[in-house]
Amino acid sequence: MKFLDQLKFNADGLIPAIIQQQSTGRVLMMAWMNRASLEKTIETRKTWFWSRSRQKFWMKGESSGHVQVVKDLSFDCDGDTVLIQVEQTGAACHEGYQSCFFRSLDGEGWKVTEAQLETPEQIYGKKA
Repeated sequence: MKFLDQLKFNADGLIPAIIQQQSTGRVLMMAWMNRASLEKTIETRKTWFWSRSRQKFWMKGESSGHVQVVKDLSFDCDGDTVLIQVEQTGAACHEGYQSCFFRSLDGEGWKVTEAQLETPEQIYGKKA
């Protein structure tokens, strides 16, 4: 995967990935990828990421079932951001919304702009 050499990973070996619903253009989420997660994403056509907080390699939907099937992968002119167009199953957001960008600023402050598809408890089960 020589084309990955054109990408500019940060000092931690990560690159931001913008995930977009291909059919609508809606931005679903942003996550970090390392070279291994990009390679696994290309190989499986499912999105894989690197969790900075958990220091863990993970596949979107591995616990929720809300997988992302990759339809297109591109990168920006500087080579420092990846855009992945997907077909999303279920909610992209771990809080149960279609998009992680479910809040917008209005004159009063932040407001929720879309319906919650499921609660986190419905998706992941009750926490012990």
